[in-house]
Amino acid sequence: MAVEEKLEKLLKAGKITKEIKKEVLHLIKPGTSLYEIAEFVEKRTVELGGKPAFPCNLSINEIAAHYTPYDGDKVVLKEGDYLKVDLGVHVDGYIADTAFTVRVGMEEDDLIEASKEALENAIAVIKAGVKINEIGKVIEETIRGHGFNPIVNLSGHVIERYKLHTGISIPNIYRPHDNYELKEGDIVAIEPFATTGAGQVIETPPTLIYMYIRDRPVRLPQARTLLSYVKKNFSTLPFAYRWVQNLMPEVQLKLALIQLEKVGAFYGYPILKEIKGGIVSQAEHTVIVEEDGVLVTT
Repeated sequence: MAVEEKLEKLLKAGKITKEIKKEVLHLIKPGTSLYEIAEFVEKRTVELGGKPAFPCNLSINEIAAHYTPYDGDKVVLKEGDYLKVDLGVHVDGYIADTAFTVRVGMEEDDLIEASKEALENAIAVIKAGVKINEIGKVIEETIRGHGFNPIVNLSGHVIERYKLHTGISIPNIYRPHDNYELKEGDIVAIEPFATTGAGQVIETPPTLIYMYIRDRPVRLPQARTLLSYVKKNFSTLPFAYRWVQNLMPEVQLKLALIQLEKVGAFYGYPILKEIKGGIVSQAEHTVIVEEDGVLVTT
């Protein structure tokens, strides 16, 4: 594919995320359900000419990531909640990944500003040849400068076509051994997390997001049905429990997911919660690395 066509698709995906971020704000108010917000984000993505690159993550307060509502979810926003909206759009596999935090019904505060400023400062130092530990250092110093802790076991990531995470992580702290140098043309999601807590997340149930990894033999017919459906509809991008919830009865679906995860066909993403129950804020943009800077797509 020509470079110009690839860039056009990356920019289109980014443009869609920008529009949705503006439009979704009217829903973020006390009493709105997470289900309503997620459904709006994902349906609007399709209406604007893209597809979800992953389920809309709607994580509140001490939950840092990987919460997406399910059909029947009763969680509604309350005044003062810190809601992190993390959304992704792809156009023909070319991904834009972005996130922001809102304090429901209230003004932005210093915790939200810490993650936003860390993102801005990180973007300002990125160019071809920069080491990822330099980015981590800027993020860490900015967040600690506001009196909060960066989350040490969450990170940004390099993105490729149909691959949200390539294995190269962009740390939110300084680690000397992170010597990978970004190259011109790298597509990178930078996502600082700031917290009032200890600065670490742990996995907690339930798992509401999964991803297809590889074909594996499975005994249950329902597991084979689910495997085929996911490959056809979502390829190697993460999908929500909600997106497959009506494929079969709930008990059969859960058994199929358990089996597929156990044999390594699917990878599950449990909810991530701050280890000390600290409030978490997040900010994220996707950028394309250039010789002397970046192009922010989101």
